[in-house]
Amino acid sequence: MNVSTSTILIVDDAPENLAVLSELLQGEYRVRAATSGERALRIVKTPPKPDLILLDVMMPGMDGYEVFDQLRADPETADIPVIFVTAIDNTESEIRGLDVGAVDYIAKPVIPPILRARVHTQLELKRARDRLKHQNSYLEAELERRMSEVLAIQDVTIHALAHLAEIRDPETGNHLRRTQGYMRTLAEELSTHLRFKDFLTPHHIALLVKSAPLHDIGKVGIPDHILLKPGKLTPEEWAIMKTHAKLGRDALEQAERDADRPLEFLAIAKDIAHYHHERWDGSGYPEGLAGDAIPIAARLMALADVFDALISARVYKPPLSFEESYRIIIAGRGSHFDPDVVDAFIARFNEFCAIATRYSDLEGFPEQPALVGNTAHHGREGGCSG
Repeated sequence: MNVSTSTILIVDDAPENLAVLSELLQGEYRVRAATSGERALRIVKTPPKPDLILLDVMMPGMDGYEVFDQLRADPETADIPVIFVTAIDNTESEIRGLDVGAVDYIAKPVIPPILRARVHTQLELKRARDRLKHQNSYLEAELERRMSEVLAIQDVTIHALAHLAEIRDPETGNHLRRTQGYMRTLAEELSTHLRFKDFLTPHHIALLVKSAPLHDIGKVGIPDHILLKPGKLTPEEWAIMKTHAKLGRDALEQAERDADRPLEFLAIAKDIAHYHHERWDGSGYPEGLAGDAIPIAARLMALADVFDALISARVYKPPLSFEESYRIIIAGRGSHFDPDVVDAFIARFNEFCAIATRYSDLEGFPEQPALVGNTAHHGREGGCSG
């Protein structure tokens, strides 16, 4: 704002006063005038918006204090500085004017050099405030841009790490996207449930979805002859296969230690990686946790991961149909899975099917056949009961 082209609104019910003040200021500034408080409130809404208001206190109808209150109550005019100009020349009136928020108080009759100096000072101050406000807005926008950039880099890094595991097991395809979708769907369904609502806030749901792709990061530590074996695993091989939960937890824990500050999504990702093969009845691995001792994030991933394993083709099995997978999940209610998580799955089953179809690994996604023959290899993805 250039002070010399600033707009000043003068409000006074006496035309002679308006004439005097206008004459003193219009050589340097754009001057607008109003003969009443009501008219002033209308003028202030029309361009050009005043940069400063000289406001008479004693006016018939709406006095200067009432006008001031309405200016401050409106966000569009609240930041316009106001100088009270009045014939009431006493300390109490001046204190009152300053107390309500006026930037200055000038007694009539005005002394031209003092009026010009005070007007100039208030316009300079407003210019400085506007500059600071714009600078703050720029800094906020820049901070938001950089935060978005950091979050984008974070997401890319998460997916890059997760794809390390997928590279080792190429049949998983869009598994990461599907499990993210399942996790969001379950979390949203359970977000109002008494047992889950304190944890499943919108903030934590976003972190769950962000963390989900890291659930099998530990598979990078499993030898190919076990990870890609088309036949049934031996007990010794199965023992090695199960270590991927701890390997994933350890890798994420090391990343957590290396971070400059605690990262919530890493803490959740660590829980998911370590505990998503635990079972509600305590028969899972690696710790044999049961019931509510299993972290909520891991309970949701347990179901999401198993459902996706069931409907997906693997080196050791063909895909199951949605209907057969549905029946297996239901059969695991209260044994493999938290009963309430299964109920959420039932309520949102159509969404599960839609997510699976949208991110299918199969071109055209033909109807999936029901599983035929031996189901012994389900355990590699979490031990579905059937």
